[in-house]
Amino acid sequence: MKLLKKFTKQEISWMMYDWANSAHSVIVVTILPIFFDTVAANTSDTASSMSTWGYATSIAMAIVALAAPFLGVFGDIRGMRKKLFAVFMLLGVLSVLGLSLTPGMDFTSSTDKADEVAMLILVFYILSTIGFDTSCIYYDAFLTDITTEDRMDSVSTLGYGLGYLGGSTIPLIIFLVMNAVGVPMLTSLTVIFVITAIWWFSFSIPLLRNCEQKSGKPYEKGDIGRNLRGVFYTIREIGADKPMLVFIIAYFFYIDGVHTIINMATSYGTNLGLDSAGMLLALLLVQVLGLPFCLLYMKLAEKFGARKMVGVGICVYMFICIFGFFMDSLWQFWTLAVLCATSQGGIQALSRSMFGKLIPDRDRSGEFFGFFDIFGKFSSILGPAMVGFVSSFVSARMLEAKGLTAATATTAQMDAIHASAGQYGILSIILIIFFGAVLFFFVLPRTLKGDNKRI
Repeated sequence: MKLLKKFTKQEISWMMYDWANSAHSVIVVTILPIFFDTVAANTSDTASSMSTWGYATSIAMAIVALAAPFLGVFGDIRGMRKKLFAVFMLLGVLSVLGLSLTPGMDFTSSTDKADEVAMLILVFYILSTIGFDTSCIYYDAFLTDITTEDRMDSVSTLGYGLGYLGGSTIPLIIFLVMNAVGVPMLTSLTVIFVITAIWWFSFSIPLLRNCEQKSGKPYEKGDIGRNLRGVFYTIREIGADKPMLVFIIAYFFYIDGVHTIINMATSYGTNLGLDSAGMLLALLLVQVLGLPFCLLYMKLAEKFGARKMVGVGICVYMFICIFGFFMDSLWQFWTLAVLCATSQGGIQALSRSMFGKLIPDRDRSGEFFGFFDIFGKFSSILGPAMVGFVSSFVSARMLEAKGLTAATATTAQMDAIHASAGQYGILSIILIIFFGAVLFFFVLPRTLKGDNKRI
């Protein structure tokens, strides 16, 4: 592949994990909510599936976020980073295999059965998310081991691009083809979850074989205790490094919009009553466009700098939140998908490489990326929880205004109220992104004080 000729074997092997885990991103994060909505319609829970999904996502992210700095410390012990990566990658893979069992379960015969299946889906979803996000802590930390600072933007961005080209696209195409040729939906779901698990595991092997941890120190007796205590030293170190502190707080807020829209897009569309097949085709378009837009971000970052291109991505996502509020038809969902495709990979990849350049001690890259991850994951708690809370709050007010309750309203009335309330949930995200934008555009440049070469 001509695109990869200028990269080393280790860099390519590292990029392949984006190719591997992107199957989880598109199948579990975007297709599973549609299936969960079907199951949730048969449960005894009167809350909207969108609210429940938002809370489940927040729980998964909270677990990862609270553990991330400490997990990063263990990854900085020489020889441990790859082992821990493998453990959490396998947790994710096995959880997706567990999800493959749920479509074959009877969830239509009674609310009790539906409740059991819905809970099982949420448990496996949370575990797979923990495996995915925690493995990415160690994956991100490997970036400082496998490449040089001047190549980080290109390596990180192309990694995201390859994820779109392979992991995000091919499994989704397989799923859509199965539906097109008449394979029953539940059977298609079972098969695609199995394929996703196999895909994720198989394309993780190059990293396990070819990438080696160069940073970190050999283990000595008492290191674990010292390193855990050192987490609090690192907190003070980040606090004293103004550019790093401002960047990571800004990242906390603006990346919330990215993660929340990724996690809630199909749930929101389903809540609006949009056609699921049409939404999946739109998501396929996102994956197809993902690579060329990642490459465009990479080239523009070489010319204008990563910081300016991340700023462009922030502006795009603020517009997406506004556009999403007015969305009520499938063609608008397609438009929203194209807007996401322009910046989704670029903003994440360049943020990752920007932070990598800010790390003062490469031997502690796992620890620093643990904090980078905790800010990213806590943002993923805030966004879905806010969407869930605002949607539920507005739904309750709308019912009250009509003199109804969840028990007295008809199914059609509840669907209409959930759809209208969900729009306010999506719009609420712009407040968080806006705060991150203020920090990124106006506060961060002042902290650099002419040291713009640092990022």
